[in-house]
Amino acid sequence: MSDYMIRAVAAEGKIRAFAATTRDTVEEARRRHNTSPVVTAALGRLLTAGAMMGSMMKGDRDRLTLKINGDGPVQALTVVADNRGDVKGFPQVPQVLLHANDKGKLDVAGAVGVGVLTVIKDIGLKEPYVGTSMLVTSEIAEDITYYFATSEQTPSAVALGVLMNRENTVRQAGGFILQLMPGVEEETISRLEARIGEIHSITSMLDEGMSPEEILRYVLEGFEPEFLDKTPVAFFCDCSKKKIESAIVSLGKEDLESLIAEREPVEAHCDYCNTSYTFEVEEIEKILETSK
Repeated sequence: MSDYMIRAVAAEGKIRAFAATTRDTVEEARRRHNTSPVVTAALGRLLTAGAMMGSMMKGDRDRLTLKINGDGPVQALTVVADNRGDVKGFPQVPQVLLHANDKGKLDVAGAVGVGVLTVIKDIGLKEPYVGTSMLVTSEIAEDITYYFATSEQTPSAVALGVLMNRENTVRQAGGFILQLMPGVEEETISRLEARIGEIHSITSMLDEGMSPEEILRYVLEGFEPEFLDKTPVAFFCDCSKKKIESAIVSLGKEDLESLIAEREPVEAHCDYCNTSYTFEVEEIEKILETSK
């Protein structure tokens, strides 16, 4: 497999960890949405986080949605993931051009701006769980760290990165999430904090060719990580013309007759994968007939 994530535990189960490489997934999103480099970086970080956070869900039908709404030029980012490594997402504004930040890197914080992170967990109950937190840096990794601490009371460390080639394709993408489990000793916390403070950027590790396993071994050096499973990650959208047709049926007789009267094809668009589906007048007539 090309893109994949690893789930692990360390420190005798007191630390749980996730790491992923997502270059192909983020490149597919870039290609589908024709995003500029800074938007690719922002969306790629959120896609990577979504893949790892989605794997924390229990059921095969569970869905995780991450939404970032800010006052920056990208306006909003939306990502949906399941627990099998399938993830999809889109930016509100795909083309944003900004100067590099003061560190000479893509200005993701400038593109996102001040705003809110919303996490929606649909686990089959009557109402989904919805958690929100303010964006603390708008760099996404730190914002998700803050969300875990404030909304789920789970101390975490999150690293996310996207590195671009000169021709604006994705060179590397990936990240990791470390979480402290209840009952963890203060000594373990202190040692982990010290270790994290020694780590260089996640993009540097990815660009050096480190795999998710190698990244976790490096980050959790001295904590004896134990790998539990390996899951492929991919950009995947389950939209189809058949599903769009079902939505058109739900419009009802009056609306369908109105569409037919216009004698123009109807186009439906999926924001997540940027795919359009066209229904000719004859197809709408057939849908109306079969819906009676």
